[in-house]
Amino acid sequence: MKHALNKMLALDLFLSTLNEADYKATMHSIQPDLSVSVPLISWDIISQQRGIHLNAIERTQDINKVKDLAKKLHWENNIDAIFKEELFEAIVITDLQQRIVWVNKGFTAMTGYSKLEALNKTPKFLQGPETDVKTKQSINKQLQKCKPFKEVVTNYKKNGTTYKCEIKIFPLKTYTEETHFVALERKVS
Repeated sequence: MKHALNKMLALDLFLSTLNEADYKATMHSIQPDLSVSVPLISWDIISQQRGIHLNAIERTQDINKVKDLAKKLHWENNIDAIFKEELFEAIVITDLQQRIVWVNKGFTAMTGYSKLEALNKTPKFLQGPETDVKTKQSINKQLQKCKPFKEVVTNYKKNGTTYKCEIKIFPLKTYTEETHFVALERKVS
């Protein structure tokens, strides 16, 4: 136990001497051995690494689900290009009438609404009195153009609290026509 404690303390000290770039590079290579007793003093490092790893897994699963839908619905978009280097918490896929056909778990975490509560509704159900009318009009105009765009809108969580939401919307199309939209969303200040 004392040996494990000394190793973890040494790791803490080593990590604290690194610059940000080296720290990020090193953190990806740390694989904690959870079969040994780990002192609580270093649990934050292990917890942080696990969180990063789980977020990466969820992101990959979300992208793969969109790819599965793309295959099923014959979208010709390069799905990897849409997601490349994009930050998002929620993914919302709508048809051309803006009815929600799929959301990821991040949508529920961000809004408080379950997938069942969101399906077949339009994202307008997240809007309310503090949602800017000009922003809503801008979103509608951009959707009609069927071109990718970004907007920040004030939305409402299920509990009634507001949040600023950055949405990046991409039209999804077959060889002949647009059929759906995908929105990558995240809370912003």
